[in-house]
Amino acid sequence: MVRCSAITGDVFSRHDIKTHDESSSRLYAACAGIPEGISIIEPKIAHEEDLLRVHTRSHVHMIREFSSHGGQHYIDQNTYVNGESFEVASFAAGATIDAVHRSIDGEHSFALVRPPGHHAEPDKAMGFCIFNNAAVAAAEALERVDRIAIIDWDLHHGNGTQKIFYRDDQVLYCSIHQGNIFPHTGWVDEIGAAKGKGYTINTPLRPGSTIADYRFVFERVFIPALEKFRPDAVIVSAGQDALSDDPKSDMLLFPEDFGTLTRLVLDATDNPLALVLEGGYGPSHGDAIAAIFSALNGSSGLPEPEGEPHKTTQDIVAVISKMTT
Repeated sequence: MVRCSAITGDVFSRHDIKTHDESSSRLYAACAGIPEGISIIEPKIAHEEDLLRVHTRSHVHMIREFSSHGGQHYIDQNTYVNGESFEVASFAAGATIDAVHRSIDGEHSFALVRPPGHHAEPDKAMGFCIFNNAAVAAAEALERVDRIAIIDWDLHHGNGTQKIFYRDDQVLYCSIHQGNIFPHTGWVDEIGAAKGKGYTINTPLRPGSTIADYRFVFERVFIPALEKFRPDAVIVSAGQDALSDDPKSDMLLFPEDFGTLTRLVLDATDNPLALVLEGGYGPSHGDAIAAIFSALNGSSGLPEPEGEPHKTTQDIVAVISKMTT
């Protein structure tokens, strides 16, 4: 059995506004799903040169400067920093780097961190995200391996991750998300550019989508793409805000469905997985984390498919299939 670890720590509670949706309480709720017996690893901090692989120097220095002032400051209407945020966000990126290296070395590893990262662009913090944890980790790991796949199942499109690797053929970025919500990107015709053309795959789904829709996309689009790309490492941007009880969600996923998604990715690659926490704000988030760890530990196979995907999902998959063949 492949070893499995979680990387998390009390440091992530120091970037906090208790009344904000992205507060430390949501990480505590997620970590409640870590099963007994999982190794808990203390996070390591990312250095400035790690951040600069994907972020502009002005962005990194701006976050450092805002944070140095102490107090609470909003970068935009959703994204805040306080006196601890630069260091905490650096630990979030560093923990994700560690998770990716652990996966390359043969261990499933889940970086349960905050703030999340997939909305952060090279020169912009947004959508609760300060530094792009998955992108920083992927760029650092590309010093060691040749190809990395990022699977993003957060409710929202990871505009920052897409933008960072849009012209890159060493990173395959696959996102499944609710269409036409924040950040209003991630349409099927966004497929990459220059040598990265074809290495970005977006599947925006209609509200009310179920595991039948997600499974159809994974089996018909993401898994074939992974098998063709043959990555040396796989990162999952694991946001569980598509849960049916999540206040931000119009989707109908349940905790066990995230175990199914994890199993689908595991079955498509020989690589242990590196996961990093993105969104997730509902009461069953911890149960979804437990289902992910259960799949990582090999305790359950794929359930029998239930229901049929929506016609719109089938149409999107048909369009993407034509674009990628």
